Amino acid sequence: MGTAVTVIVPTFNERDNVAELVARTAVALAAYDAEILFVDDSTDDTASEVERVAADASLPVRVIHRDENTGGLGGAVVVGLEAAASDLCIVMDGDLQHPPELLSALLARHEEGEADVVAASRYVGGGDTSGLGTAVRFGVSRTATWLTRAMFPIRLARSSDPMTGFFLVDRTRLDLATLKPQGFKILLEILARTDLRIAEIPMEFAERRHGTSKASLRQGATFLAHLTRLRFGKMSLFALIGVIGAVANLGIMWLLTLAGVPYIWAAIIGAEITIIGNFILQERFVFADMRTDARGLGGRFAASFTFNNVEAALRIPVMALMVETWHISSVLATGLSLIVAFFARFLFHSLVVYAPKRPSKTDAEPKADTATLRVIRAIDAEAMKPGEL
Repeated sequence: MGTAVTVIVPTFNERDNVAELVARTAVALAAYDAEILFVDDSTDDTASEVERVAADASLPVRVIHRDENTGGLGGAVVVGLEAAASDLCIVMDGDLQHPPELLSALLARHEEGEADVVAASRYVGGGDTSGLGTAVRFGVSRTATWLTRAMFPIRLARSSDPMTGFFLVDRTRLDLATLKPQGFKILLEILARTDLRIAEIPMEFAERRHGTSKASLRQGATFLAHLTRLRFGKMSLFALIGVIGAVANLGIMWLLTLAGVPYIWAAIIGAEITIIGNFILQERFVFADMRTDARGLGGRFAASFTFNNVEAALRIPVMALMVETWHISSVLATGLSLIVAFFARFLFHSLVVYAPKRPSKTDAEPKADTATLRVIRAIDAEAMKPGEL
């Protein structure tokens, strides 16, 4: 047999595509020592269909079913990379928009040397994007690609399609523990966090045969948040949400004052609404990787809500003092006070709200110190991370 390779296929309700994907993959990799590993997050019987097809397949076919789809599709790929039988891995979607016939071309390009990653690109010469469907989807895809390459001009200099889901990677060149994927764009995560040599081959992106697209506005928001975290670090993402909250706070206050509400009461109402909104966004996009080891959701919300209200109780009188003493507008005073409060909020949430749970008394003090240092190092690594990874 030839080179050993594992084909990793993350799936979510792709039952109708399994048999054809396995059959075409087996033909494409007949000359290789290949296996197919499905990592399945489905709510239908995709996993059962994989097991049925595996019984008669001409190459080994395995399935890992996840009850919790941590990290989305990207998280499934990381699980596959950890469980793969071979160090040489190819990631592809399960919807047949990635033609299995290109598998051998990816391997052939890798065998030429000087490439840790070989990506199937829709945008390199000979590639095709017709499978995206509408002009709107093409425009969104192209804009996202340009944005991503602009934000990582060094790491992505040789990548025309950093968000393709069809690529070969040498697992020995990765530190899987550093990958923290969110959503679909696992190749972007890999390229941004690791210094890798990239090669590309053209791909004709096919139309979906069965099932429905998983793209959505929610996935788009997840992508933007993930891109922001990769490029700027955790503190900057916290700041972005803070800016959104500040704008919302000012907007609510402005509307209420226009309606005749005294500016003090308008500031209080705006603060309460944005405190809750910011907590929801921070849970989802900033501290998601710290929630597992932290206290429960209720405890996190109580700590965050209490701190922010205490901070607001101190900040609003200061804001009122600026209005009365400096004779500036209440909106400007609120904006200045929110900027001052930013660093206190970030440190409190990182060190207290999302800190690992305290060890039991039997574990004594050294472990508590270690946990604290671990949190501080994590904050330092995220907050002070260079922009160009």
